[in-house]
Amino acid sequence: MFAEVAGGLLSGSLALIADAGHMLTDAASIGLALGALHFSSRAASAERTFGFRRLEILAALINALTLWLIAGWVAYEAYHRFRDVPEVEGGLMLAVGSIGLVVNIVAAWILHGSAEHSVNVEGAFQHVMADLLGSVGVVVSGILVWAFGWSLADPIISVVIGALIVLSTWHLLGKVIHILLEGVPEHIDVYRLCHEMEEVEGVVVIHDIHVWSLAPGYDVMTAHIIVDPGLDTDGVANVQRKLRRIATGDYGIDHITIQLETSPDGCTEQDHVDHLHARSSSEYAAFLKFPLMKERKHG
Repeated sequence: MFAEVAGGLLSGSLALIADAGHMLTDAASIGLALGALHFSSRAASAERTFGFRRLEILAALINALTLWLIAGWVAYEAYHRFRDVPEVEGGLMLAVGSIGLVVNIVAAWILHGSAEHSVNVEGAFQHVMADLLGSVGVVVSGILVWAFGWSLADPIISVVIGALIVLSTWHLLGKVIHILLEGVPEHIDVYRLCHEMEEVEGVVVIHDIHVWSLAPGYDVMTAHIIVDPGLDTDGVANVQRKLRRIATGDYGIDHITIQLETSPDGCTEQDHVDHLHARSSSEYAAFLKFPLMKERKHG
């Protein structure tokens, strides 16, 4: 990073300075990722019942937005250079850019394996990958300036670097926003989950369910499930055990809260995500006509 700052100032290259600024955020994002991972492992407390797990996803959001700010600054500086093209020392630019390329290849190789398991590490990895692409652009620009004296290549490559930064973080930002909006994890089909739970003997229908990711790799589910009111204590315990086995064993959900009910009366939570209308409305209507249910409703 320091080599690129010095090289950019000495050679007059915006692409080198932009790449150096990006490397600065690389270092900051890796530090932020390490800090978030450290604090997210802290135990829960009465004030924070889920601990600091959300810090990891917040750090990933900051990483993504920082990259977009850098891309905006690069585009702004490039605009002024298009209007007044400065002289650029192509040889120095090429030498420093080549060093940066090697450094970024090594950094990307180190982070690649862990990026598949953490959206926060993926944010740091995306920083490095975008910087690697920027270094490729700097090398190409340096060759054009050094070999052909085409100084306009420097702001052009700078704009390309900015565009690559935005594109490389688009998927990451979408994933972060999906988690913050408490969307259903990509690997979980809620309709299928409800169907499998309703296949358990003694279960009538699921009339309220929520599935979301608190943080990458930590999924949560809450569900209100109507069961046959004729079940005894052992039957209820058996149903609950099977339901938990489905959620944890088949879907990998980490934190589960299941509320078993014999009637929907008095239950204000009705977030059935069209599940009842999709496949269970007839079963639900039939259950409401069940004699014991009528007695419970009127009694």
